[in-house]
Amino acid sequence: MKRIDCHVHLNAYNKFQSSNLQERLKNLKDVMAENKIDYSIILSSYLINSQRPSTHTLIKLIENCDNFKIVAGFSANNNSDKDLRKYQQWLQDGKIVGLKLYCGYEHYFPQDKKYKKIYETAQEFDVPVFVHCGDTFSDKAKLKYAHPLNVDEVAVDNRAVKIIICHLGNPWILDCQEILYKTKNVYADISGLFYGIPSKEYMKLLVLKVKELFNYVSNPHRILFGTDWPISDIRSCLNLVSKLGLSKTDMELLMFKNANKIFKLE
Repeated sequence: MKRIDCHVHLNAYNKFQSSNLQERLKNLKDVMAENKIDYSIILSSYLINSQRPSTHTLIKLIENCDNFKIVAGFSANNNSDKDLRKYQQWLQDGKIVGLKLYCGYEHYFPQDKKYKKIYETAQEFDVPVFVHCGDTFSDKAKLKYAHPLNVDEVAVDNRAVKIIICHLGNPWILDCQEILYKTKNVYADISGLFYGIPSKEYMKLLVLKVKELFNYVSNPHRILFGTDWPISDIRSCLNLVSKLGLSKTDMELLMFKNANKIFKLE
């Protein structure tokens, strides 16, 4: 069965990761091979610095690779209209396949007027918008901006736009599953539900919560496999999926068919 990881990064998050971007790409390729991941969607950050490469840098980095695509992070604080026009050209050229908002890390709700042009761009080019939801990797983030209930408001007002709730909105998975059930242009990925390798106890808890989400939604066509590598261990993410008791049909939707459709990979 094919495996598409819809949510990875090439950022250096700690001192144990290489400061060299080429080496980080090689590490990603190696861990993909070890875990039989066929394709990965790389998300750029809301920041650009020596640890967080720009969208343009990532586009150049993978231009000779055939198993990666880029989603461009958008910063309400740092990106200009000129940057957005550049994103639109990259969308036109097929160099990026989506956009991402870092709500919580940046102190804006997803329905803020600052993002209006992002949703208009996503609709024009028929690409999804990832919205960070749930726990954050920074204590400077403000969680009220990252609650998945905010996504329902913007999704209802932008019915033609596909919006992906990142991380199932964890720990607000119950809220995420209601939005998935109710609002048909909302999707969710199962990435980043733990840091590194989770404890056995936490894995048991996650399995129960994610099983409940699948049962409640009763429609797996809008749930995507993702890991949030290098923050989360890929093998552990696959272990979580293996414990969900999904049918072959539902497993195929989760692991690659849904991603193929929303990112137009085939």
